[in-house]
Amino acid sequence: MLGLKRRNYVVLIAMVLIMSLLAVGCGGSQDQNAGQDAADSDVIKIGVFEPLTGVNAAGGQMTLEGIELAKEMYPEILGKKVEIVTVDNKSEKQEAANAVERLITQEKVNLIIGSYGSSLAMAGGPIAKREGTPVIGCSPTNPAVTLDNDFYFRVCFIDPFQGTVMSNYATETLGAKTAAIIQDVQQDYSVGLSNYFEKAFKATNGDAAIVAKLNYNTGDKDFSAQLTEVKSKNPDVIFAPGNFLECGILVAKARELGINVPILGGDTWEAEEFLNQVVDYQDIYFSTHFTAEEPVTEVSTTFLEAFAQKYPNKEVNAFAALGFDTYILAKDAIERANSADPQAIRDALAATSGFEGATGIITLDANGDATKTAVIKKVENGQFVYEAKVDPK
Repeated sequence: MLGLKRRNYVVLIAMVLIMSLLAVGCGGSQDQNAGQDAADSDVIKIGVFEPLTGVNAAGGQMTLEGIELAKEMYPEILGKKVEIVTVDNKSEKQEAANAVERLITQEKVNLIIGSYGSSLAMAGGPIAKREGTPVIGCSPTNPAVTLDNDFYFRVCFIDPFQGTVMSNYATETLGAKTAAIIQDVQQDYSVGLSNYFEKAFKATNGDAAIVAKLNYNTGDKDFSAQLTEVKSKNPDVIFAPGNFLECGILVAKARELGINVPILGGDTWEAEEFLNQVVDYQDIYFSTHFTAEEPVTEVSTTFLEAFAQKYPNKEVNAFAALGFDTYILAKDAIERANSADPQAIRDALAATSGFEGATGIITLDANGDATKTAVIKKVENGQFVYEAKVDPK
């Protein structure tokens, strides 16, 4: 009797080992089945990786407010409850990569939104491509974000357009013939946008039109050397795209040094942290994605009304609008796919055409980029004020 029990025990152990080997041999690991697990769940999980701390925190927080507003308005997709899983990428490239890895392999999300900051988006992109999980960027404008990555899309315009818009505005509206550029060499966004502005400005005004191109690093607070050199060159305008914090310090210092020419920047300037530093100054202009003064679709009005109700003590901003658009585009793609499978969602996103968002009509091109209208704002009487809009040609 004892021998029979021992034999049965041995047989049982052998069967367990065989079944384990079959599971591995058939590709039964969690990582390999992550996409199927996500598709089969009774909850649709949307991952968000945004900078909620660090140098880009204000941009990430504004974006998240728009995402959360849209989720509150549309809490279900395909009859399933939506769960937002948010990971702070801390404004650091490695943390951004880690965040995407975690959202896919541990949280098993169906789709990812993020990130404010082109460098952060670019850090997470290769992981999403490797794992086959689609990502929609709200505001990363560097062309490299979606380059050679058919799983990355975005609802914002890109820097070649943004740089040209600001160059044309400097030349045609401000009458500039010469310009100086001051860029953050640690930020892909700043370097890329500076290069596109330079190219467009030289094409219009000649190779000698850029009288100085100077660098600084993220986190710098003293721009005296760069601005002293710029002042000696006497340009008609200064173009200084970069993070809102450093740029606010730079612009204020320029005015303190008696540099009174127009200063231009990019979409990252639309933050209270920037405005608080330049509130007393004039001739400050930047490109952005949205303005409350010029609603462009019915969804624009819906967003404005909902934002005012949810955040009554906050000024509406472009990043919240882009976050809102990204969520509702994700919802639309999942519904068009009629599936929560990441690959099916990716395919639906790639086919997006004529989608009506708060920031405009969104059609995604072969690179996953949106062709959109740009808005130009200025600082006036301590506020961001609508100046003009520029349609793509």
